[in-house]
Amino acid sequence: MLSGKNIYKRYGVVEVLKGVDIDIQKGEVVSIVGPSGSGKSTLLHILGTLDKADKGFVKMNNTEINSLSAKKLAAFRNKHIGFVFQFHHLLPEFTALENVCIPGWLAGRKKKEVEIRAKELLQMLNLGHRMENKPNAMSGGEQQRVAVARALINNPDIVFADEPTGNLDSANAKELHQLFFDLKHKFNQTFLIVTHNEELAGLSDRVLHMKDGKIV
Repeated sequence: MLSGKNIYKRYGVVEVLKGVDIDIQKGEVVSIVGPSGSGKSTLLHILGTLDKADKGFVKMNNTEINSLSAKKLAAFRNKHIGFVFQFHHLLPEFTALENVCIPGWLAGRKKKEVEIRAKELLQMLNLGHRMENKPNAMSGGEQQRVAVARALINNPDIVFADEPTGNLDSANAKELHQLFFDLKHKFNQTFLIVTHNEELAGLSDRVLHMKDGKIV
């Protein structure tokens, strides 16, 4: 479903990725672990189309992402990819429901249709009572679950999660990882997760270890 081949990336004089190959199958939960500076987040951002490789290619569902124009790439990202980051990046002036709806509205879907799906997702994530709350009225764990609902609103092929539990206490971290597995079993949802938490990564279908810009 997702394939990256011979990926290189350099920032200035620092070679961050040194020929990485990776394949992710539909419905897998795959974690990438490794020390800080090993290239985990850079790889995630390139696979997720947020950054470009200096060399190599990324293919998703038989679409070679490298060949897309900026406009087509943005549309592809919105339709096929969801993101969850360490810091949830919710918009503080909008409610939980509005935050979840925004990617659906940007995709040009009907407003009512998007709202119905957003409410379903928030209910499923035990946030039905928080729909009209703004982020500052929610706990860190609740805000991160809103971010997960937002990532799922367009029914993406894959969700990229970059240190999604890095800002959560251990109880909320375990709950979030369990949520990823619940979504995998319920929707056959695919996840690629970058994490420092090896215990939680160990729950994944596969764990990839990165060191010095390579998968080892």
